[in-house]
Amino acid sequence: MVKYRIFVLKNNSASTEFLEAPGNDTVSIRKIQLYGKTVVLMWPDSGQAFSHPDIEFQTSVDSEFILSSRIWKQEDTMVNVRDVEVGHDVTVAAGPCSIDFDENVEDFAIELKRAGANIIRGGAYKPRTSPFSFQGKGSEGLDILRKMGEAADLPIVSEILDSDNIGNFNGVDLLQIGSRNAQNFQLLRKVARDGRPVLLKRGMGNTYTEWMATADYVLSEGNGSVIICERGIRTFENATRFTLDVGSIARAKKESHLPVCADPSHPAGRRDLVMPLALSSVAAGSDMLLVEVHPSPENALSDAQQQITVDDLKKLTDAIKSLRKAIKV
Repeated sequence: MVKYRIFVLKNNSASTEFLEAPGNDTVSIRKIQLYGKTVVLMWPDSGQAFSHPDIEFQTSVDSEFILSSRIWKQEDTMVNVRDVEVGHDVTVAAGPCSIDFDENVEDFAIELKRAGANIIRGGAYKPRTSPFSFQGKGSEGLDILRKMGEAADLPIVSEILDSDNIGNFNGVDLLQIGSRNAQNFQLLRKVARDGRPVLLKRGMGNTYTEWMATADYVLSEGNGSVIICERGIRTFENATRFTLDVGSIARAKKESHLPVCADPSHPAGRRDLVMPLALSSVAAGSDMLLVEVHPSPENALSDAQQQITVDDLKKLTDAIKSLRKAIKV
C-alpha cells in the first residue's frame, strides 16, 4: 500500500516550495483547497517529517481513504443544505422513491413537513434492474419535486444519473449519487465540481473502505459538503432485502468527520421493518435518515412494499426524539 504524507498549511498558504527539494522528482503532489485550508498530499511518503513555517500540521497516512478521515480534521463537518444543517441532531429526508403522481403534491409536501421531514426527497430518474420497470418521470418529476419543496419551504434532494443532465437539476439543493453509481468516478468528479452538497450512497457491493474512498473523490475536487449514506449491502442473508451494516455506521462516526446518513428503506424491503432499522441506525450514530414515504404506498410504481405512509413517518420522528433522549449521555 502506498504511504502518503498529508500537510495542512497555515493561514491558507498555497506555497509548496518546501516539497520541491532535490531528489523529489519522483514524488507526486496534489494541492487542494478544502474547508478554508490548503491541504497538500505527497506520495510516496519517505517517512521524513518536513520543517517549514507554513506547515500547521503533517502526518504520514497508511490508508485507502484520507480526506474523509479524522486523521487531519478532528472536528465534525456540518453540511448546509439550504439552511438545513446536517450533522446536528437527526435530519430526516422523506418522500417517494419515485415521483409517480402529480395530484395534490403541494398538500403532500406540507404533510411531510408536519410529520417531521426536514428535506423533501423524490426520485425523478430511476436506475432499475429491468429496462421495462418504471424509470421515473424525468424532468417532469423534477418539476413536481421543486413544487413540493416550494410548498413546504424545504430543500429537496434527488438522484442524478448522468452529469450531462446536471442542467435539469437546477433548484435541487442536494445531489444524490445512488448505489449503482457509487464508483462512477467521472460522475463523482463532475458533480463535485458543481459545488452543491452531495449525498453519496454506499455501493451495494462496496466494502467500508471503498465507501470512504469514494467520498475522497468528491473532497479531492474541493467540495467538502459531502454526506455519506449507508443503504445496505448484499450478503448471503436474505431475511431483509439488503443487510444494513450498522457496524459501518458506528465505525464511520469514529473515523470520518463527514455526517453519516442511513437509508433504512432499501435494506428493509418491507414497510414494517423500516422503523426498527431506522432507529438502530440512529442508535449507531446516524446524523440523517433517508426514508421513502408515499401518499398511497400500495399504488407506488417502484418499491411499493418498502414505502411508508405520512402517519408512519410521524411515528418514526416521534420515536427518534424519544430514542435520542434515552441514549444521550
